[in-house]
Amino acid sequence: MSSLSPTERTTLGRKRHRAASERAALHAVLDEALICHLGVVRDGVPLVLPTGYGRDGDILYLHGSTGAASLRAATRGTDVCVTVTLLDGIVYCRSVNNHSVNYRSAVILGQARLVTDPDEKMHGLHVLTDHLSPGSWEHARAVNKKEFAAVSVIALDLTEASVKLRAEGPDDEPEDVAANAAWAGVLPVRTVFGEPEPSADLPPGWTVPEHVAARVTRTAAAAR
Repeated sequence: MSSLSPTERTTLGRKRHRAASERAALHAVLDEALICHLGVVRDGVPLVLPTGYGRDGDILYLHGSTGAASLRAATRGTDVCVTVTLLDGIVYCRSVNNHSVNYRSAVILGQARLVTDPDEKMHGLHVLTDHLSPGSWEHARAVNKKEFAAVSVIALDLTEASVKLRAEGPDDEPEDVAANAAWAGVLPVRTVFGEPEPSADLPPGWTVPEHVAARVTRTAAAAR
């Protein structure tokens, strides 16, 4: 499936020209972002919670404590909403009203399922770990039985999803451009990885492992 299949719920009502139609755009947003927001209705009250996730093909895995009421509510046969946003820039315009942001965002709707098969659950944890901290699954201690029992993993299919983005400069009124009374442009926003900060209780002799050091953003490394 190379294209998104818009439904009534995922078809944009405004700024339709900013919709992305390719499934690759959805994957790109999910793969670059690190945290999603899970929207559920619990006891009649809407809740939106920051949640760790990882993608394997067209399945999104999310996790949390087995005691998390939000995760239990998410797997009771009701629809959930997962959103991810990447902020790419602040758009300064000649009028305050036209100020905007450049962004890439994804919205996924559907019914999540609790992962009960032990092999898939462990696979989901592996996917989650690789998304947030690639290389740690092979480097750190494996999940033990107690930890495995204390964590819940849920899966959400990416079938019903939309992607919206803005990657433009200022969109000013002609009269404001002609007046030339204010600066206009884009201030880029970027996520960077700084220098690793070793734990204070590490014994002497440890160096930062390659799977951590390799993620340091070049500009951060140059500032050392």
